[in-house]
Amino acid sequence: MAKSTSTTGTKENPWKLKTPPGTSEYIMYKEDDILVCKVGSTTLHYMWRCIDDCHAMLKKHKDWIELGSADEQKPAKEGTVEAWARSAKNPVGGWYGLKKGFKGRFGMYVPPLMEVLGLVELEHNPKNNRMRAK
Repeated sequence: MAKSTSTTGTKENPWKLKTPPGTSEYIMYKEDDILVCKVGSTTLHYMWRCIDDCHAMLKKHKDWIELGSADEQKPAKEGTVEAWARSAKNPVGGWYGLKKGFKGRFGMYVPPLMEVLGLVELEHNPKNNRMRAK
């Protein structure tokens, strides 16, 4: 399970998370309607609504779905959370990532927060992790 020493998710008191395989630590916090993700010196931004939208998609899916994380410049594997987060068929009609060049990696960084928030079950294997709605 992803560990978080914070439950407020503010810039001053962010969620402290680990990637699904547990290999990297990062922080996330909510700023207005944006989910900010800081991984080392890299900052990614996602629409805050991605949490509710992804949870709704998972509930409708009713089963495990592979995360499939990929950088923005690389194609996402079909049928994965990452592909859904870029799809013209999702509720926002495209990318949940907001910062050009750093729109990808949704499947790596958002699921651990969803786990900490109690919305999903998340696998923590070295590769090919999946999640499903609670």
